[in-house]
Order: sequence, then structure tokens, then C-alpha cells
Amino acid sequence: MTDAQETAEDRTLRTPRSTASPADATEGPELKPAPVPLLEPREGIPPVVATADGLAEVVAVFAAGTGSVAVDAERASGYRYGQRAYLVQLRRAGAGSALIDPVGCPDLSTLNAALGDAEWVLHAATQDLPCLREIGMTPQRLFDTELAGRLAGFARVGLGAMVESVLGYALEKGHSAVDWSTRPLPEPWLRYATLDVELLIDLRNALEEDLERQGKLEWARQEFSAIAAAPPAPPRKDPWRRTSGMHKVRRRRQMAVVREMWSVRDRIAQRRDISPGKVLGDAAIVEAALAMPSAAQALAMLPGFGHRMGRRQLEQWQTAVDRARALPEEELPQPGQPLTGPPPPRAWADKDPAAAARLSAARAAVTQLAEDLNLPQENLITPDTVRRLCWEPPAGATEEAVSSFLADHGARPWQIEQTVPLLTRALKAEA
Repeated sequence: MTDAQETAEDRTLRTPRSTASPADATEGPELKPAPVPLLEPREGIPPVVATADGLAEVVAVFAAGTGSVAVDAERASGYRYGQRAYLVQLRRAGAGSALIDPVGCPDLSTLNAALGDAEWVLHAATQDLPCLREIGMTPQRLFDTELAGRLAGFARVGLGAMVESVLGYALEKGHSAVDWSTRPLPEPWLRYATLDVELLIDLRNALEEDLERQGKLEWARQEFSAIAAAPPAPPRKDPWRRTSGMHKVRRRRQMAVVREMWSVRDRIAQRRDISPGKVLGDAAIVEAALAMPSAAQALAMLPGFGHRMGRRQLEQWQTAVDRARALPEEELPQPGQPLTGPPPPRAWADKDPAAAARLSAARAAVTQLAEDLNLPQENLITPDTVRRLCWEPPAGATEEAVSSFLADHGARPWQIEQTVPLLTRALKAEA
């Protein structure tokens, strides 16, 4: 019996069904029943494991379990520096659910080894895998229920929406953005975290059946394999350029102010282990860059540097501004990062009308095929790959050449099979 079936039998875990909403009624000719709220984990909230002995017990229990392993991680985005995990949740047949505190147990490599080649079931895997990798957890195989939902054609692919539409249960949504570095973690948060993996394997099984029925299961397997095999993302080049509001900053010396203040803020945030936005907001950095104040008194008059900021802090930020003001011209940042690909599509008509025609034809063909296959365009083939292909087509523009081009740019075999004929035709479009 599955978790979902046992949950349905346990009357203590649900409340009476209510009348379906008008929105539900529009989804089909029959009135859709209201989702059943999940109020408690079926076996209760497990204790949070934060010691070596407790971890050893979890390792033994999960090693003896069977089948896929549901995995989730909670971070403290917006509260702490970086994206480390502050809680790891797992569930497996024969093992039940487990909650692990990565602060007390920062190395989960023994658990990773005990799971061996078991398939991990995650929702939006690319979000959790980096922080899990930091604590020694890396899957050999995985199933991503969010990506499966996209390939299956679901319009809403959040975990709550998927569990509701596929399994008929309503998950609590109130604690997703809380400060998971809080210790001790409140019981309602732990309940929420446990329920996040309660039905994840049931969701995986239902989605697998749906994908197989649609003839897309092999596509999903190729996508999951690519995620599992992907190396860690390299550090961002010039991360200060991602400051919100950066489009307002046009002059190179103003850009240098953003770079200097961003670097100071990042060092402070890392030292204090808090979110950079809690040290100084992006909007304040941009205001300082645009105003280029010559003294702390002038800086204090700008938005974001109000009366609650002490003199020492103001002088610290003014020093960053002064460093940027004093830089020689050759050390100022360039306006924009060097292009590593084609120019923005809006410029194609002037720069290369033939390329613009190819891109227009390719986009129209990809859009139509994605609609026919009932999946998002970006999952059929990445827009960046299409742009690169249309800007500099391979010699001859044959199907074989296009196939090779797509493979070199990371397209999976199923994507190549589906898109090569239409993209090859698009490359013959004339301006």
C-alpha cells in the first residue's frame, strides 16, 4: 500500500471534503472534489537528528529501506549568507521519514554511501542539489517531480499544486520562506518539512505513469540523467553586475562605485553570516552610484542611508565610494560583460537580416511543436541554443550538421530527434 493510500485510510490526517470551488468546476464537465488537507505526517513528526549517534541510526535504517528515496532540503535564503542547507528531509519505504540538522551533522557522506545507487526523488532538483553537495550528498540517479510535471504538460508545477492536482491532497504552504537557521526549529515548521516528503514518492509514481502514457518517459529519463551528471556550476563572473537596478547605472565610474560597495557588503555579510540585503539594499548601492557623494554627510541624505545608520557605517560606505572615485581610467569596469554569443535578437534585423529571418522561422516552428507536444518551449530546446544556431548555422545546414550542433550545445537525444527537422527547415528561411 502506498503512502497516499494509507494516508487516505487514516481519518485523523484529513478534514471533511468541502464543495469544489468554481475554478475547479471549469476544469472539466464534472465537479472536482476539494483537495484533502494533510494535517499531520502519518507517523508523526520525527525527531531532528543533530548528533553523530543519531545520524548513525538514520544511516542504518535508510540503508535497510527499499526503493526510491524522497529528499528535500530547506535553506535560509534572505536571512543567511549563501545557500547552505539548514534541514534535510528524507523518506523511504521501510525507513519512514527522517529530519537531519546539517548544522549538527555537517557531513552526510555516510548516508550518501548507504543509499548507494538508489533513485532520489526531488522537486526542482537543481535548487537543492548544490546545498546537498556541500554536505556530502550527491545522487547517482534521480527523478525530478517538477521537471516531470513540465514535460507532462502541467500548467502549475509547484509541489503543492502538483500534489493537489495529481494526488488530491493539500499541503500547507505557510513556512516555505521562513528562517530555517532558527534553532530550535518550531514544531509547525517541522511538520511542514516532514509533509514535504510524505507523498513525494507517490507523486513520482503517478507522474511516471502519466509520462509513459504520453510517450515521454524516455525524454524525462534523459533529462534526469543530465541533471545527475551535471558538474557544479562555476562561480559567476562579476557577480556585482547582477545588482538589482543596475540598468540605471551607465557611466563606468558609477559602475566602479557599485563594484566597490558590493564587494564591501559581501565581505561583511559573509563575516556576519547574514543575507547581503540585510547589510545594505541593492537600491541603496545604486542610489550611491548615481549620486557619487563626496562626503558621508551627502551619502546620509540618500535613500537607504537614513538616520538609523551610524557614523562608522556611513564612513565605511563613503570610503568605498571614494575608492571608486580615485581609480585610474584603465581600472574602471567596462560597460557590460563581453558577449560570448550572438547579439540581442532585437539587433539582428539591422546586423544580419538573413539571421533574423532564420530566428523568426525557428521560433515559430519551436512554438508550434511545443504546443503540439504540450510542454514548455524551453524544455523542448533552450532559446539560447536556437539563437546560436540561427546566428551562425553549421556549414551546409544539413540535418546531420544541425544534429551535431545541438549535441555540442548540450541538447539531449530526444530534443535533437524532435527539433532537427524543423530547425533545419528554418535555417533555409530568407530575409
